[in-house]
Parts: sequence; structure tokens; C-alpha cells
Amino acid sequence: MANLKLYLKQTITYQVSLMILRNVREFFETFGDIAYRFFLVLKYLISFQINWKQVFEQSSKFAVDSLPITLSIVSMTAIILAMQVAPEMVKQGGKDYIGMLVSLTMIREIGVIMSGFAIISMIGSSQASELATMKVTDQIDAMKALKVSPFKYLFLPRILAGALMMPFVVILSSTIGIIAGGLTAMSAAKDVTWLCYITSVWQGLYIRDINIMLLKASCFGMAISLISSSCGYDAKGGAKGVGIATTKAVVWSFVAIVVIDCIFAAAFYF
Repeated sequence: MANLKLYLKQTITYQVSLMILRNVREFFETFGDIAYRFFLVLKYLISFQINWKQVFEQSSKFAVDSLPITLSIVSMTAIILAMQVAPEMVKQGGKDYIGMLVSLTMIREIGVIMSGFAIISMIGSSQASELATMKVTDQIDAMKALKVSPFKYLFLPRILAGALMMPFVVILSSTIGIIAGGLTAMSAAKDVTWLCYITSVWQGLYIRDINIMLLKASCFGMAISLISSSCGYDAKGGAKGVGIATTKAVVWSFVAIVVIDCIFAAAFYF
């Protein structure tokens, strides 16, 4: 019997099953920790125990520092979209709908999703590595010894900055993307004028879509900061732990914004 158990443990099926169970357990543990810390942060937010100096500092990092890469990614995506769509739309007699298609795509999906990816790559990874470094160097333990809550001092300013600044980043990047798409459409297709493009944009753009985009962007910013901070807070094991926590934060943030985007699509457009 002992030999049979030893043999089963050495099989590929057992190893794969064990890996899946370990990953599932880790998933639920991480999700539970993130949810628990969100409610702790919410307690300080409701009681209005906010360090506005930290919020402004984190807002500057979240919005200003990430702006160049965000604008670059979103505008290049809009250029690629217009480059491929405009000639085909003209061939089908739909030149008056190019602006509508580009603007709706930017406002509903591309602008906010690509901005979220850029923010995760630059700001989310930075937040995770900052808190992970503080954790492995015992700075967070020192804060606890001084009776300073890390959730109030570290989590809340980052989450609040993400929720407040992400909509502004998305508005600016989407606007630049629509303009870049229009300039590209004029170059890529004949008979497409700037007036024709802008008229099409205004015909297809609705306040409802903009409001949904802003709400989605705020949720994205909050989720990115919460997940990045939480994964950094769980770091352990020195420099290797910092790297693992940063990678985990990026992966979880990517998954979270895709899930949130799916929820918004089902709630408002399905």
C-alpha cells in the first residue's frame, strides 16, 4: 500500500492535480485577502480619515508620470485601427461612419482598456514593488509597532488616487486617440475630410457612453491600486519575494480589469 501511494505521487496526473489544487487555493486566498483589505480601507474612507498630502502625491504619480506611455499606446492603437478600417469603409461607401466607428471603439473599449494596461505596466508594478520592499525590509512592521495602520497610510491614498485620476487619464488619452485616428483616416483613405470625420464622431458619440467610460475607468484605477498594494503587502523572502509580488500584482491586475470590463459590457450593452 505504501509503495502504491509512493507510485501515485510520482505520476504526472498526481503532480498536475496537485498544481491545480495549489493554484485554486492560492487564488481564493489572494481574492479573500484583497476583499478583506478593501473593506478595511473602506472603513477609513467612510470615516474620512484621509491623508490628503499622500493622496496628492500618489495622484501626481498615477496621472502625470504615466501620461506619456498611456498617450503613446492609446494613440498608436487608434492609428492602427483607423489605418485598417478607413480604406475598407470607403470601399463600402461608409466614409461617413469612420469617425463614429473609431470614437465608439475608443470610448467604449480601447481607450480605457489600453490606458489600464499602461497604468498597470508602469504604476501598478511600481506600487507593488514599493510596498513589497517596505514589507521585506520590515518597514511595515515598524509602522504597526508605532500603531500606524498601513491600510490608512499606504493603501487608502493609492486607491483614492487611482479612482480619482484614472478617468482624467482616460479622457485625455481617448481624445488624443480620436484625433490621431482622424488624421490617419484622412491620410489612409480618399475623400475623407476632417469635417466629415468630426461630424461622424459627434453623430455616434453619446453622453451615456462617456459616463460609462468614466465609471469604468474609476473602477479600473481603484482595482489596479488595490491589487498592486495588496500583492506588495504580502511579499516575503527578500529580493526574490519583491519580484514575485510585482509579477503577481501585474497578472492579477490584468485579469481584474478584463473581468470588470466584461461585467460593464454585460450590464450596459448586452
